[in-house]
Amino acid sequence: MTLHPLAEHFASVADAYERGRPEYPLAAIGALTAELGTPPGAPVLDLGAGTGKVTRALLAAGFDVIAVEPHETLREVLADSIGAERVLDGRAEAIPLADSSVDAVTAGDAFHWFDPATALPEIRRVLRPAGGLAVLSTVPDWSGASWAHELGALVQSHRPEHPYFDGAPWQEAVRAADGWSEPQQLRLTTTRPGSPDAILAHLGSMSWMAAMPEQEREAALARMREIIAAGDTPDELPVHFLIGLARLL
Repeated sequence: MTLHPLAEHFASVADAYERGRPEYPLAAIGALTAELGTPPGAPVLDLGAGTGKVTRALLAAGFDVIAVEPHETLREVLADSIGAERVLDGRAEAIPLADSSVDAVTAGDAFHWFDPATALPEIRRVLRPAGGLAVLSTVPDWSGASWAHELGALVQSHRPEHPYFDGAPWQEAVRAADGWSEPQQLRLTTTRPGSPDAILAHLGSMSWMAAMPEQEREAALARMREIIAAGDTPDELPVHFLIGLARLL
């Protein structure tokens, strides 16, 4: 099974992803593991781990984490930060772990890239009885910046059809699968410095930006930089963390 055509491009923006995407706070890990009843120090699988944003937070919280990521370039970043022994080549539709081997599975800004009809039975297979799934996503909130509307309109003009924005919600996939509890969602808000460079790195890390021809991408980023520079950026900007949860029945 091949990756989604847009997801294929993440390896080319690994540096921008690492610099621009927010770090997951320990409070998010505490909330999801408390709701799922994950024991302290338990084995947890971070699926579609990317550069390790969720993986590192899980490790900092004391869990025994295995990270699975299909992109070789991203796995190299992961191995450098958490150790190669914790990193496996694989994907949600064919998880390289034994049956009933983890207490929880996390997917940080990744579930929309999975084929849920295949991935959810695989996730169920590797979970222990009463284990759970956490579907996490980050939502930067730039509404306090004077440039937010103009930048948002420019982003919309460039973004093609995308599974996160245009596909079915993850909750529908879980409800359609057998053996899962009713999905629930928590919301946690923190702030991060209003750094124009970090904002641009975040935008540059988007799959659809990475998929653009180089000249078009550079022109789009240059225009985004102009819009931000011409306006006012607060010292701190909110980041919303959405934590979707479902347990095995």
